[in-house]
Amino acid sequence: MNFSYGSRRSPLIARQGVVATSHPLAVQAGIEMLRRGGNAVDAAIATAITLTVVEPTSNGIGSDAFALVWDGERLYGLNGSGRAPKALTLEAVKALGHEIMPTHGWLPVTVPGAPAVWRDLHRRFGKLRFAELFEPAIFYAERGHPVAPIVAQYWGYAAQAYARLTSPEFAGWHETFTRNGRAPQAGEIWASPDHAQTLRRLAQSHCDDFYQGELAQQIVRFAQETGGLLSEHDLREHTSTWVEPIKTSYRGYDVWEIPPNTQGLVALLGLNILESFDLAQHPRDSAESFHLQIEALKLALADGLRYIADPEFATVPTEKLLDKAYARRRCALITDRALDPVAGDPYAGGTVYLCTADVDGMMVSFIQSNYMGFGSGIVVPGTGIALQNRGACFTLDPEHPNCLAPGKRPYHTIIPGFLTKDGKAVGPFGVMGGFMQPQGHIQVIVNTIDYQMNPQASLDAPRWQWIKAKEIEIESDADLKIIDGLKAMGHDVKIVEPGGRFGRGQIIWKLPSGAYIAGSDKRADGYAAGI
Repeated sequence: MNFSYGSRRSPLIARQGVVATSHPLAVQAGIEMLRRGGNAVDAAIATAITLTVVEPTSNGIGSDAFALVWDGERLYGLNGSGRAPKALTLEAVKALGHEIMPTHGWLPVTVPGAPAVWRDLHRRFGKLRFAELFEPAIFYAERGHPVAPIVAQYWGYAAQAYARLTSPEFAGWHETFTRNGRAPQAGEIWASPDHAQTLRRLAQSHCDDFYQGELAQQIVRFAQETGGLLSEHDLREHTSTWVEPIKTSYRGYDVWEIPPNTQGLVALLGLNILESFDLAQHPRDSAESFHLQIEALKLALADGLRYIADPEFATVPTEKLLDKAYARRRCALITDRALDPVAGDPYAGGTVYLCTADVDGMMVSFIQSNYMGFGSGIVVPGTGIALQNRGACFTLDPEHPNCLAPGKRPYHTIIPGFLTKDGKAVGPFGVMGGFMQPQGHIQVIVNTIDYQMNPQASLDAPRWQWIKAKEIEIESDADLKIIDGLKAMGHDVKIVEPGGRFGRGQIIWKLPSGAYIAGSDKRADGYAAGI
């Protein structure tokens, strides 16, 4: 892979190991583990745990998480999404007057999977003591850390939005994450002793306490007191799932994702469609290139929203959707005009991302999220545990494969990615941000393979996002010729300032020399660091 290095910000190049994520202190936590003799998995876990403290606007102890791990020879996938409580039924939700799943409160709360992911990754691949991986996070939670500028911005947005959540189940969020009703400002010191105490208990118990110990009892007791449905049985029965990653080929490379219930399939569908077009004949910053990418994504996401669900409850036609012949049929729908996409028939003929790498060639692509910022708005008093609201992604349509059911995992937006070529690792990549994630995956892969952009340039380039029908958003630093050209093709274009709504990503690629080249998104506070 030959990169262009003429970008505004230079990528990191390092040999002994790399950590890249959205917060500098979390990067340092991962680097510290590498310096202690840990591997890429140790670094990833320490980074992820630290992010729950220094970037609570996007993730927490009550998150879900997913990982792709290259052990030097092959790729492993870990699905850490939680299931709906046994008492959370379609009938119960509809009886409360809901036609769609709510986004806040107890109803969208599913069992958090992140602590189990930390434990399970460490058991299989870790080198350092498990408790060691918690030390940086406990340090910052106990002694405090200055809030980073972009984190402070999103914290402020959340404080304004959550001000309306005044019923008893939300009291813990306000007590934990605001001071006299306001969010901390950039540079202000924020600490969370409750968070530190919980992390100590998780470290000592290898996270078992979260699912069947005193922490589990605290979570359930608070749910019972404030109308929640999580039970001791729901927590005790939670398991992560080791899965076979899914892939598609794209111009000689293999792009890998976690299979459904995640939307990683959408990124692969979009790349399959794009492969029929010679993107490189169009300049990267051209309306023609953006148009083809947008149209492919629209078709892919329409399919994803129609078919992706928990495969334990519904048949997801993954192989049929990834068939190249199906991609060619979908490709034929793309013209020089914007389309309003519908799902095809394959049967016919708020998030943090991080990536790590070590000197021995082990690499990790890891993503962790509460969803929609702080999640459900529920924090278990005395614990610092902010509970996710992933159940908001269920549908209440009984005919849809992603319909709510007890014990079911919802359609999941968070997706780690990985790239290989000829059976050898190129490296991990990811772009966070809800339904922006497969769109971001497509854009950074196109930038890398079609336009030979280095990781930092690929991440910093202006992005687009499909919203619905013919409506798209595009960052304001995009060339005006692109915007005018897309409008002429029938796109309803909204120009938006660059920021987190377009995703915040990281990339690490392995160079032929054995060194790594890495980048971290300009839309976040973080960076890539190496040794």
